[in-house]
Amino acid sequence: MTDVTSDAAATRLRRSPLHERHTAAGAKFAPFGGWEMPLEYAGGGVLKEHAAVRTAVGVFDVSHLGKARVTGPGAAEFVNSCLSNDLRRIGPGRAQYTLCCDDATGGVVDDIIAYLYADDHVFLIPNAANTAEVVRRLRAAAPERITVTDEHEAYAVLAVQGPRSGELLAALDLPTEHGYMSFDAANLAAVELTVCRTGYTGELGYELVVPAEHAVTVWDALFAAGEAFELRACGLAARDTLRTEMGYPLHGQDLSLDITPVQARSSWAVGWDKPAFWGRDALLAEKAAGPRRTLRGLVAVDRAIPRPGMTLHVGDKQVGTVTSGTFSPTRKQGIALALLDTDASLAEGDEVQVNIRGRQAPLRLQKPPFVTPSTH
Repeated sequence: MTDVTSDAAATRLRRSPLHERHTAAGAKFAPFGGWEMPLEYAGGGVLKEHAAVRTAVGVFDVSHLGKARVTGPGAAEFVNSCLSNDLRRIGPGRAQYTLCCDDATGGVVDDIIAYLYADDHVFLIPNAANTAEVVRRLRAAAPERITVTDEHEAYAVLAVQGPRSGELLAALDLPTEHGYMSFDAANLAAVELTVCRTGYTGELGYELVVPAEHAVTVWDALFAAGEAFELRACGLAARDTLRTEMGYPLHGQDLSLDITPVQARSSWAVGWDKPAFWGRDALLAEKAAGPRRTLRGLVAVDRAIPRPGMTLHVGDKQVGTVTSGTFSPTRKQGIALALLDTDASLAEGDEVQVNIRGRQAPLRLQKPPFVTPSTH
C-alpha cells in the first residue's frame, strides 16, 4: 500500500462508486494504488472477514482494479504478441492470468487478467496503480486497426468469495456452473454484468464486473440475499492475508520491474513457445542461465511474524529478503514469501533466520500454498 503524506494528497485519491456504502458500514479506509478503499469494517476486522471467506462467503469491493479494452481486427493476436501468457490456450468466454513484462529486462510491469471475448475483443483487468502504464505501452505498440481504451472508472468489480459464494449467486439467479477462469454475461436487478469464476483468495469465488453507475444496486442485492449465507463485507487487509496464505503474488512486492516471472516462479504464465511477447529474449536468457534468486515460501517456527523488507540470514550470511509477510489466521502462525539467493542452495524444510526486534527468529522453507485451495 502507498502512504498518503498530506491532506492534499488524500483529496486526489479516487473513490469507489460504493464509497458511501462502505462509510455506512463503518469501513476503515486506506490508500491503495491511488484509490481510497476499505481496509476493514467495524464489527468484524481482519480475522472475522478472513474467516468468513474461508468458511462462508465474503464480498470485496475491488473497483480500484484497472479496466482496459482492446478491440479491432486481430485484437487478440495483438494482445498475445505483447503479454506473456498464450491466449491461444483458451477460447472465447475464458479468462487468463498473464503478465505485462518490460521488453528490455523481462521485469514485470504488471500482472493482469485477460478476458477473451472474441478474436477482435479482449478486456483486461490490471492492477490499479499500473493501469495507465499498461494502456500506454499497448497503445504505443498497437497498429492503426487496434483501439486500446482505458475504462478504469467505467466499471466496478465485486469479488464474491467463499465456499457458499455459489449458493448466494444462485439465489440471485446468477450463473455459477461455468468452469474455473471462464465468464458469462448475466442480469441482476435489470443490471447487465459479467460473472467470472475467479478470485484472489483460494476459495470458490466469482468476480462481478458491473457498470459503475449500477454498482450500488448490485451491492444492495447481494446483501439483501446474503444474510441467509452469512455474507460479510471484507476489506483489503483480509484480501491480503487470504492471498498470502495461497502464495499468490502481489505486484510491487512479489512481482515488479525488478522481479521477473522466472524469479517469481511464475513461468507457468509465460507462453515460452510463442514467437513474440514483451521481454521474451531477456526471459529466455534468464531461464537458460538460471535465476540468481527465486521466490520461496516460509513459515514461522515460533511466534514470529515476518514482514516485507526484512532480511533473511543463514548464520552471518544474508540470503534473501521477505517480499510478503503476515500472520496467517487459518494456520495461526507467521507466513511469508521471500526472494532467496539461488546460490544459498536452500531446500524445503531448511531454516533461515529473521531479525525481529533484536531477536533472531527461525523460519522454515515450505512451498505454498500454506492452506488447501478450494478454487475448483
